Amino acid sequence: MIRIANAPCSWGVLEFETMATTASASQVLDDMATAGYAGTELGDWGFLPTESRALAAEVGSRGLGLVGAFVPVALSRADAIDEGLERAVRIAHLLAEASAATDAPVLVLADHNASVPNRTDRAGRIRSEDGLSDAEWDAFAGRAERIAAAVRERTGLRTAFHHHCAGYVETSCEIEALMSRTAPSLLGLCLDTGHLTYAGGEPVAAIARYGERIWHVHLKDCDPAVVRTARAEEWNYHTAVRNGIFCELGRGSVPFRRVSDALDALTYCGWMVVEQDVLPGRGTPALSATRNREYLRRLGL
Repeated sequence: MIRIANAPCSWGVLEFETMATTASASQVLDDMATAGYAGTELGDWGFLPTESRALAAEVGSRGLGLVGAFVPVALSRADAIDEGLERAVRIAHLLAEASAATDAPVLVLADHNASVPNRTDRAGRIRSEDGLSDAEWDAFAGRAERIAAAVRERTGLRTAFHHHCAGYVETSCEIEALMSRTAPSLLGLCLDTGHLTYAGGEPVAAIARYGERIWHVHLKDCDPAVVRTARAEEWNYHTAVRNGIFCELGRGSVPFRRVSDALDALTYCGWMVVEQDVLPGRGTPALSATRNREYLRRLGL
């Protein structure tokens, strides 16, 4: 059974720095429950409680499941891995201890997105020369596997890699470079429909390509008019997000019914997590989250 969750980023709790004030954790969870979502991701460390019993109570009292956590690590850098591994394991321990048996949370590993100037500047229009060499890919993949193995051995949780604009795994070719170098039993894929679309890929084709290796799904739409402007004016990643590149579901170019049908054909039974990357102070997150949930209900989700 596919269940629909949301994430704190839809209320402006983003992985990169912003200056505006976001909603409180209690308000975000209340809004999610009211809108009809069944679960939440953890969000940035410290946004929700970091003690397992307090976290379980905060989430469970609203009838929500704890479905995953986004963990960025600069996998292209050898000097970042020891700290990144310990951080990933610490977060995975919290997920494992605070989640109910039916939640099946996933550790969502990602590159340290928007930390390399060239990748941040060229998000949405990546060229082959902007990427890693074969040797660098081998090292990147090995570090991702090392973290996934530690998470599994120490906490029992699975790890799925999140391809993401402004990181080294953005395009379809880059997703393949990582997936082809890693063990399917160890590292899954977190499919993000909006990021793949902005990168020039196609979500339904990705589902057909990676099949049962997709362990987690982020539902995000992508505004084609904003994409055209972003590419024509050579916006960086932050400018594209500020200008609404990731619009409400059903208002962009992502074919969500076809995505749903393709996942159904795989008998996918993980979580689908709505993510809209709303900047603090922009829009009304609770109303947007409600409209996104209603849109998915119209698709039978």
